[in-house]
Amino acid sequence: MKPNHGSHRALWFIAGCMLLVATAGEAQNVSVGVVLDMESWVGKVGLSCIDMSLSELYEANPHYKTRVVLHRRDSAGDVVGAAAAAVDLINNNKVEAILGPTTSMQTNFVIKLAHKAHVPILTFTASSPSLASHRSPYFFRLTHTDSAQVAAIRDLLKFYNWRQVVLIYQDDEFGDGMLPYLIDALQGVNARVPYQSIIDPTATEDQIEEELYKLMTMPTRVFLVHMLPSLAIRLFAKANQIGMMREGYVWILTDATTNLLDSMPSSVLKSMEGALGVRTYVPKSMELDRFKIKWKREFVMENSVPNDPYLDIFGLWAYDAARALAIAVEKTGAKNFTFENPNRGQNLTDLETLGVSRNGEKIVEALSKTKFMGLTGNYEIVNGQLQSAEFEIVNVNSNGGNRVGFWNPEKGLLSNNMTVIWPGNTAAVPKGWEFPTAGKRLRIGVPVKEGYSEFVRVNGKKVEGYCRDVFDAVIEALPYALPFDYIPFALPNGSRAGSYDDLIMQVNTGVYDGAIGDITIVANRSKYVDFTLPFTDSGVSMVVPTKANSMNRAWLFLKPLTVGLWITSLCFFVFMGFVVWILEHRINPAFRGPPSHHIGTSLWYSFCTMVFAQRETLISNLARFVVVIWFFVMFVLTQSYTASLTSLLTVQQLQPTIININELLTKQSWVGYLDGSFVWGLLTSVGIKNLKSYRSPEELDKLLKLGGSNGGIDAAFDETPYIKLFLSKFPNKYITANPTYKTDGFGFAFSIDSPLVADISRAVLNVRESEKMNQLQMKWFGEDNSWSSVKVTSSRLSLSNFWGLFLIVGIAAIISLFIYFFIFLRKELHTLRNTTTEASNSSIRSKIRALLRIYDNRDLTSHTFRKSNPPQVVDNKIQANHGDSVGASSSSNYLLSSSNDSIHDTNHGFSKSGDLSPSNQDVETVIHTTNEIVPQNEKYP
Repeated sequence: MKPNHGSHRALWFIAGCMLLVATAGEAQNVSVGVVLDMESWVGKVGLSCIDMSLSELYEANPHYKTRVVLHRRDSAGDVVGAAAAAVDLINNNKVEAILGPTTSMQTNFVIKLAHKAHVPILTFTASSPSLASHRSPYFFRLTHTDSAQVAAIRDLLKFYNWRQVVLIYQDDEFGDGMLPYLIDALQGVNARVPYQSIIDPTATEDQIEEELYKLMTMPTRVFLVHMLPSLAIRLFAKANQIGMMREGYVWILTDATTNLLDSMPSSVLKSMEGALGVRTYVPKSMELDRFKIKWKREFVMENSVPNDPYLDIFGLWAYDAARALAIAVEKTGAKNFTFENPNRGQNLTDLETLGVSRNGEKIVEALSKTKFMGLTGNYEIVNGQLQSAEFEIVNVNSNGGNRVGFWNPEKGLLSNNMTVIWPGNTAAVPKGWEFPTAGKRLRIGVPVKEGYSEFVRVNGKKVEGYCRDVFDAVIEALPYALPFDYIPFALPNGSRAGSYDDLIMQVNTGVYDGAIGDITIVANRSKYVDFTLPFTDSGVSMVVPTKANSMNRAWLFLKPLTVGLWITSLCFFVFMGFVVWILEHRINPAFRGPPSHHIGTSLWYSFCTMVFAQRETLISNLARFVVVIWFFVMFVLTQSYTASLTSLLTVQQLQPTIININELLTKQSWVGYLDGSFVWGLLTSVGIKNLKSYRSPEELDKLLKLGGSNGGIDAAFDETPYIKLFLSKFPNKYITANPTYKTDGFGFAFSIDSPLVADISRAVLNVRESEKMNQLQMKWFGEDNSWSSVKVTSSRLSLSNFWGLFLIVGIAAIISLFIYFFIFLRKELHTLRNTTTEASNSSIRSKIRALLRIYDNRDLTSHTFRKSNPPQVVDNKIQANHGDSVGASSSSNYLLSSSNDSIHDTNHGFSKSGDLSPSNQDVETVIHTTNEIVPQNEKYP
C-alpha cells in the first residue's frame, strides 16, 4: 500500500475547519471536489496550496456563512481515472464544483460531465487552447492558456532574426493545441516551420534518439520544445548525450517546462544548459514572500521531503483558484446546496444518473464577477479565462533560470542587456542554422555555355569567370565558413546539359544546393528557387547597328529646337512686336507713320531683342516692363539654343537603323537573342516571329553585319550586362535603342526558404559597395569598359522645356495691355463723347471707328511731343526751329496744331523723322481744319 502522505495535512485541515465552524456559528458546508494526480509534484503542491488557501481565507473571514469542504480524488495520471473520479464526486458527494483535473486530456472529458451536471470545473494546470472549443459556461481555466505565450516566442525569434524553427511537441491534445496559434504567429515575422517533430509521451529512449538524429541531418538549428516536463527531461538528456547541446544549437522551451525549472534537480538542468525559456512572470510582494515561507515549512513537515522544495506557479494558481471559488460560493448567498436527481430506472449507467446542481449557475455568475489581489497579482476572470499575464525570458543554467528578458502585451520584448550563455558555453549568438551537416559540402551548379565566357567559363571541372569571382568574394564576406564545390551542369562529355531553366529546376529538386552564373532573376524562376539580391545591373534592351547622320548639315541650325518651339517662338515675336507697338504708338515717333512703317518697326524691334541690338527707345513704362521680361526669355532661349547647336556641331551623331520595336513589327524584321536565354519568351510574347539565336558576341556582330535580308538579323535583344560587354568590344558600330524591359539582373539561386539567402544577400551588398567589385570588372571586362550604355534620346529643345517662360511673358503682356487701355479710355472718354455727339450716326460701329481714330492720333500731352524751343510766327509764317517756314494767319496769336497725323510723316512735308517742316499748303489746311488751339507758350509737337 502507498503511504498516506496527506494524512497529517487532512487531520490538520479538519481540526481547523471544526474550530472555524465553532466560531462562525451556523455556517453551511459546501462540497467541492478535487481531482489531481496526487503522486505528481504538481498534484502534491497544488493540494497543499488549496488547503492553505481555504484555511487562511476562513481564518481571515470568520463571518462567512459558507465553508468549502473538499473531497479528494486521485486521477492517477489517467484520463479514465479522472472521468471516473468526477462522476463519483457528482453522484455520490454532490459536489458543487471541481478543482482540477491536472492535464488537458483529462479536463477535456470532465468538462462535458460538468456541463451536463451544471458543476463548474476550475483547472489551474490544463493550458491547452483547444479546451476553449467546448464553449461551456461551467469551464474555468484559472491558468494561462498556451496561446498567450505565442506572441512572446514570436518576438524572441524576431529579436534574434531566426527565420526557421523546428517544432518538437508531444503527441497528444496538450501538444497539438498550441500548434495552429504558433504557426500563425511565426508567419507574421516571416519565420517558417520546415519540420515538425512529434514525439509520443510513451516513446522509448531509442525512439527519441532516432528522432533527434533525424533533426541533426537538417540545416535548421532552432528547436522549440512544447511538452510536459516528464518528457522534456528525457528529450534533453538524450540530446545532450548525442551532441545536440553544443555550440550552434538553439533550444527554446515553452512555459510548461520553464515554469518548473526551479523544482528540477541540477543533474537534469545540466542537460538543458544554454536553452532559452518563456516563463510566467509573478510580481514580487510581501504577501507572496510570507506565503512561500509558511508553505515551505508546512510542506516539508507533511511530505518529509529531504530537499528544499520550490513553490512553482501552479501552486500559486491553485491557491488563488481555491480562494476565488470560496469567495464565489459565499457570494451566491444560497441557503441550501442541493441536486436535482433524475428518475432512476433499471440498467442505467452512472453517466445517465448524473444529478443537476441547482446552484451551478449562481456559482458561475459569482466567479465571473470575482476580483481580488492574489498571490499571482491582479486576479480577474473574463469569459471563463484568467487574463493573460506577462512573461519573462530565462536562460537555463544549473541553478534554474536566469532572467535575460521581459515581455508584456503592450511593449513586447524588452531585453535587460544580460548576456545569454548559449549551448556550448558561448556568448556568440547562433545564426540558427548549420549548413552543411555531417561533413556535407554545398553543391553549387554552374551553367555550361559557349559565348560571353567573361561571365562564366567551364573547362572540365574548372570554373572561371566574373560570376564565379563575385561568388567567391561574397562567401569570403560571410561571418562564417561555408564549404562548397562547383559542379558543372554538363553531360558526361562536357557539353551543356540543358537550359538555365533546367538548371533552376535541378536546384528546386535538390540535385544542387544552389546555382551561380549569369542567371537572370525573373518571376517565373522565383517560383522554384529563392534568389539573392542581384550583383549586376538589370534590364533587357535592343541593340541595333548605327548609321551616319544623313541630315543635311546646311540645315543643322534648325535641329536644336523642335517644330513646336520654333512656331511658338515666332508667334511670340509677332505678338511682342504688336504689344510694343500698341503701347508706344501714340507717344513714340519711332512707332508712327504709314501702316508698312508700323509693321516693319514693330517686327524689327521684336526680332532685334533676340540679339539685344534694338536701337529704338521705349517711352512707355508698361512697354519697358514687358520688354524686360521678354529680354529674359530671349536670353534663356538663345543660350539654350547656342549650347544645343554647339553639341550638334561638335559631337558625331550616330543614328540607329531601327528606332523602336514597332518598326520591327511593321517590317517583320529578323531579331536575335542569346541562345538559352529567357529573352526568347519575352520576344514571342510581344509578337515577334522572325527570331534567330546566337551564342557569342562575335556571332552577334556577324549577324548584324549581314542584316535581315542577307540571312542575318536587323536587331537583337539582350540583357544589360551582355550588351555592355558587346558594345565595349565593338564600339561606335552599334547602339542601344528603346524599349528597355525591366529585370532584376543576375543573382545566385538557392532552394526555396534556404537560410543562406538572407546572409548571402547582405554579403552581396557589401561586395557591390566595395572596391572589390571594380577590381573584378576591370579584370574581366578591361579598363575601357565603362559599364554604361548609350541610349538614343533626343537632345532637341521642346516647348515643354520653356512653356513656363512663355506663360510668364504672355501674362505680363496681357496685363500691360489691360492697364494701358483702361488708362486710354478713361483719358479720352470726353473726346469720344464729343465726337459721337456731333456725328449723325452714334452706333457702336461709329463709336469704335471714332475710338480708333482717337487712338491713331498722337498723344499731344506726352512729353515726347513738346520741345523746349517752340517755333515763332514771322511774316505771317510759322518759323520752325531749324529755319523752315510754313504759312500761317497773321492775325493769330496762337500756333495751330492739327490732330491729323499726316503732317508728322516725312512724305507729308517733314524733312526727317521728328522734325517739323510742313509746307504752306499743309499749314493752311491745318489752320482751317484744326479742332485744337495750342497757346504759343506751349511746346510745338
